[in-house]
Amino acid sequence: MADDEERRESPKERHDRELIELLNELRVALPGVQVLFAFLLAVPFARGWSKVTGFEQDVFFVAFMAAAASSALLIATSSIHRIGWRVTNKEKIVATGNVLTLLGLFALAVAIVSVVLVVTDYIFGRTAAIAASASVAALIAVTWYGLGLVLREER
Repeated sequence: MADDEERRESPKERHDRELIELLNELRVALPGVQVLFAFLLAVPFARGWSKVTGFEQDVFFVAFMAAAASSALLIATSSIHRIGWRVTNKEKIVATGNVLTLLGLFALAVAIVSVVLVVTDYIFGRTAAIAASASVAALIAVTWYGLGLVLREER
C-alpha cells in the first residue's frame, strides 16, 4: 500500500507534513556544513598556510566556494518559507526546497571531497590524496545517492 494511501491525509496535510520533514532534514545537514565552512574560514590564517602548493590552494578554494554554496542552498528553503509564509503554496515550497536541498547536498559533497583532497595532499602527498578523496567520494555516492535511488526504485 502506498504511503499516501496509508496516511489518508488531504493534500494540504501532506504538504504541511512534507515541509516539516524537509525542514527537519535541513536541521541535520546545516550544522555539518556550517562547521566545515567555519574551519575553511580559519585555514588561510594559520601559520602553515604559506607552505601549501598552488594545487592545494586551488583545491582549497573549490572546497571553500562549495561550502559557501552549500550553506546558501541549504538555508534557502527556510528563507523561502519565511518570505512566503501564509501566502505561498506549500507544495511549491516543498518541491523547490527538495531541489535546493539536493543541490546543497551535492555542493557539500564537493566541499567534503575537496577538503579531504587538500588536507591529505598536504600531509601525505598526491597519490594518497587521490586515493583518500576518491574513497570518500565513492562512500558519499553510495550512501547519499545510491541507497536513496535503490530504495526509491523498491517502492
